[in-house]
Amino acid sequence: MSVSRPSTELAEEAERGPRARTRRLMLETATRLMQAGVTPSVSEVAEAAEVSRATAYRYFPSQAALVEAVVDEALGPILAWRSDSRDPQTRVADLLDTSLPRIDTFEATFRAALRLSLEEWAQRKAGAPASETPFRRGHRVDLLREALQPLRENVSAKKVERLAQALSLIFGVEALVVLKDMWKLDAEDTEGVVRWAASALVRAAIEES
Repeated sequence: MSVSRPSTELAEEAERGPRARTRRLMLETATRLMQAGVTPSVSEVAEAAEVSRATAYRYFPSQAALVEAVVDEALGPILAWRSDSRDPQTRVADLLDTSLPRIDTFEATFRAALRLSLEEWAQRKAGAPASETPFRRGHRVDLLREALQPLRENVSAKKVERLAQALSLIFGVEALVVLKDMWKLDAEDTEGVVRWAASALVRAAIEES
């Protein structure tokens, strides 16, 4: 008589199986290329990982899907961020504590993803037909809304959303591009400016209300 195996055991085996290893190899290869400043195509990653193109496209049907997966890997613990504090200032500061070192470590990866987003925008602006599913961005929207959630008890939803929008201007690789490239700041000073600006924005929103 056959005995069915527990679903958790089957899931763990799937995570360790050939498909999982191939996907992991492609993600690691793509991350290495993006950390070197390249925004690779699926074919380029397949070649570098010594995986057939047909196999590569089964895992990642488009460059956008591949880059999104690499970005999620680079974000890592940032995506799981939560805070028990009810103080908005503390929550935003805690989010930055979790995020800024990670963003700095994977700066090249996030810049490569930003490059893809800008290239897609330029193609749409020029009227070029979309060749594949566009690259999606927006994790910071959910994270900032989560960080500001307690503020909704005393501040209108419209003002909280405006604050989240303002914070999104300094929460991400774009802030590094401006502060490092234009102002020539190092990582420490860049983080200092971001933290100061975030604190000032939250404080101003609270005082205004």
